[in-house]
Amino acid sequence: MAGMTSGAGVRATARIVATPGGLPVLAGEGPLALRRTRATGAHHRVTVVGAMSAPLGGDRLALEAEVREGARLTVDSAAATIALPGRTGEPARYDVRLAVGPGGELRWLPEQLISARGSELRMHTRVELAADARLVLREEQILGRHGEEPGTLTTRLTVHRAGRPLLDQELAYGPGAPGGWNGSAVLGGHRAVGQLLVVDPELAEKPVEARMLSESAVLTPLAGPAFLVTALAPDARLLRRVLDGLGEGGTAQRDSVSRLSVR
Repeated sequence: MAGMTSGAGVRATARIVATPGGLPVLAGEGPLALRRTRATGAHHRVTVVGAMSAPLGGDRLALEAEVREGARLTVDSAAATIALPGRTGEPARYDVRLAVGPGGELRWLPEQLISARGSELRMHTRVELAADARLVLREEQILGRHGEEPGTLTTRLTVHRAGRPLLDQELAYGPGAPGGWNGSAVLGGHRAVGQLLVVDPELAEKPVEARMLSESAVLTPLAGPAFLVTALAPDARLLRRVLDGLGEGGTAQRDSVSRLSVR
């Protein structure tokens, strides 16, 4: 199916539904093409393949994934997503809606989001988790391509578990963001920022402690069986190293991510 295109930009939605027996719904539009790819263990795996340049200014994109009771799903992407300026002068919007049912597991591991000069993107990721659902969610933002200034990027991550708020945070960077975004209290001159959220019921019995993972990465336990790793780095390669490695040593948070990765 092709996404709708108008003078205001592209309108496109992609949807994934995972059950223990398969992927009964796998539908993409326009720039959001979905492909079944080789999975590990009991996980189904879907890769998002960019079918055209997006998001451009004025685009309205949405990606939905539902993991039903007892199902396991990994979603990744074939390449980075690049926010580019469009001809409309309007910001682009990208909404991600994720739902994980009882006993379900979701690994949401897209490649980086790159904010190119002159672009404006507003992205909101909403997650609804059952009480015993498991989640590994990675987000990485790269501010500008090599040697260029970034566009304006606003991202929000909202997570509810068993109907209660677990995490709600908003970040803004670039020339349209509030002052101080590049100061020492926020990015400190870094151009790569990312976070890794892990929700695992087993953390209720083995909670992790807050600690620094490096000079520019910190682990924060959340009010639930969950933790958040936030990291800054000079570039995408070093950022991924921090988020994948979670620092040195055999720590509880590293064990939790590994356990979810091999299920």
